Amino acid sequence: MLRFLTAGESHGYALTAVVEGVPAGLRLDEEYLAHDLRRRQGGYGRSPRQSTEHDRAEIVSGVRLGLTMGSPITMVILNRDWENWKTAMSPSPAEGDAKRVTRPRPGHADLAGVTKYALDDVRTILERASARETAARVAVGAVARRFLEEFGVEIHSHTVAIGGERTKVPMQVDWDQVESSVVRCADPIAEKDMMAAIEEAMSSGDTVGGVSEVVALGVPVGLGSHIQWDRRLDSKIAQAMMSIQSVKGVEIGDAFKAADGRGSQVHDGIVAGGGSGYPWRRKSNHAGGIEGGISNGEPIVLRLAVKPIPTLAKPLASVDLATGKSVQAHFERSDVCVVPAVGVIGEAMMAIILADAMLEKFGGDSMQEALRNFDGYLKSIGGPC
Repeated sequence: MLRFLTAGESHGYALTAVVEGVPAGLRLDEEYLAHDLRRRQGGYGRSPRQSTEHDRAEIVSGVRLGLTMGSPITMVILNRDWENWKTAMSPSPAEGDAKRVTRPRPGHADLAGVTKYALDDVRTILERASARETAARVAVGAVARRFLEEFGVEIHSHTVAIGGERTKVPMQVDWDQVESSVVRCADPIAEKDMMAAIEEAMSSGDTVGGVSEVVALGVPVGLGSHIQWDRRLDSKIAQAMMSIQSVKGVEIGDAFKAADGRGSQVHDGIVAGGGSGYPWRRKSNHAGGIEGGISNGEPIVLRLAVKPIPTLAKPLASVDLATGKSVQAHFERSDVCVVPAVGVIGEAMMAIILADAMLEKFGGDSMQEALRNFDGYLKSIGGPC
């Protein structure tokens, strides 16, 4: 079982993550983690803070001489902007500017949060509700990705739409092209249209959302279960993706298109052989790699609907909690578009769920044991070895 916790606030001293369940003997180092953290900070339309923070996860426990120990892994990401927030975010009572916020922002956790926790300062809510927390999750996801690599599993993402501008790239995505794109789009024409949509929103003090697609390749048959609702692989993935700030919808496979079709059009026929490594293969992948809560050997494909960031340079109407008067909502530096970054965060959450599912299926206190169990399973079903 792989489990993790994150701690820390957007402008606090640091973000911390603790990961438990990683077998002993997995090669892991800080530079590997840094790669995904850099990818998360990229993307056209990000806030100036991305040039302030240069995220790097320091491993402070659970790894010795480049190998995991089987004990909990702790990682710390320092917030460079902490220097400007020492008073406002001090754990101890302090004199000075607390940067108090009393004008909640529509679309954020602000109003619901202060109401739930009986607070009069939105700052206490927004600091933890901030998507800055996802830096810690991406670090955890990088650990999970490193584990999955040992089993031949790859995870990618690309931008499908921003501000209503959509890519026309076919199913075979050029992942190198995606990584070189400032909006993580494999379609150069759509990339320009997406950038224009971001620029237009920026100039008018607005924000834009879009759609990101996450793909997992090399996932073996048999992860997850149909036995109970909370063991279904698709339900676990959907929950993980919906936990990402600004994600308001998850589609696995061709879910919404399939809703308008007939069964004969949307289910994936099974044929013998075909070079898949298994004794069978699918003629299509409308199910997105999961049937009955269980991975079926096809790529797991899902799309994330990302709402526009709610912090607006031209704020919406709000109410001042201190005076009760109608005001404009609070504005704090923010992104104009986070769709490319959400794709990277989606990869991290996919990796975490799949790594947990692999450990549930194949177990092992060491990497040697887990790989031995994995190879034995594939041989028993005639799969790739």
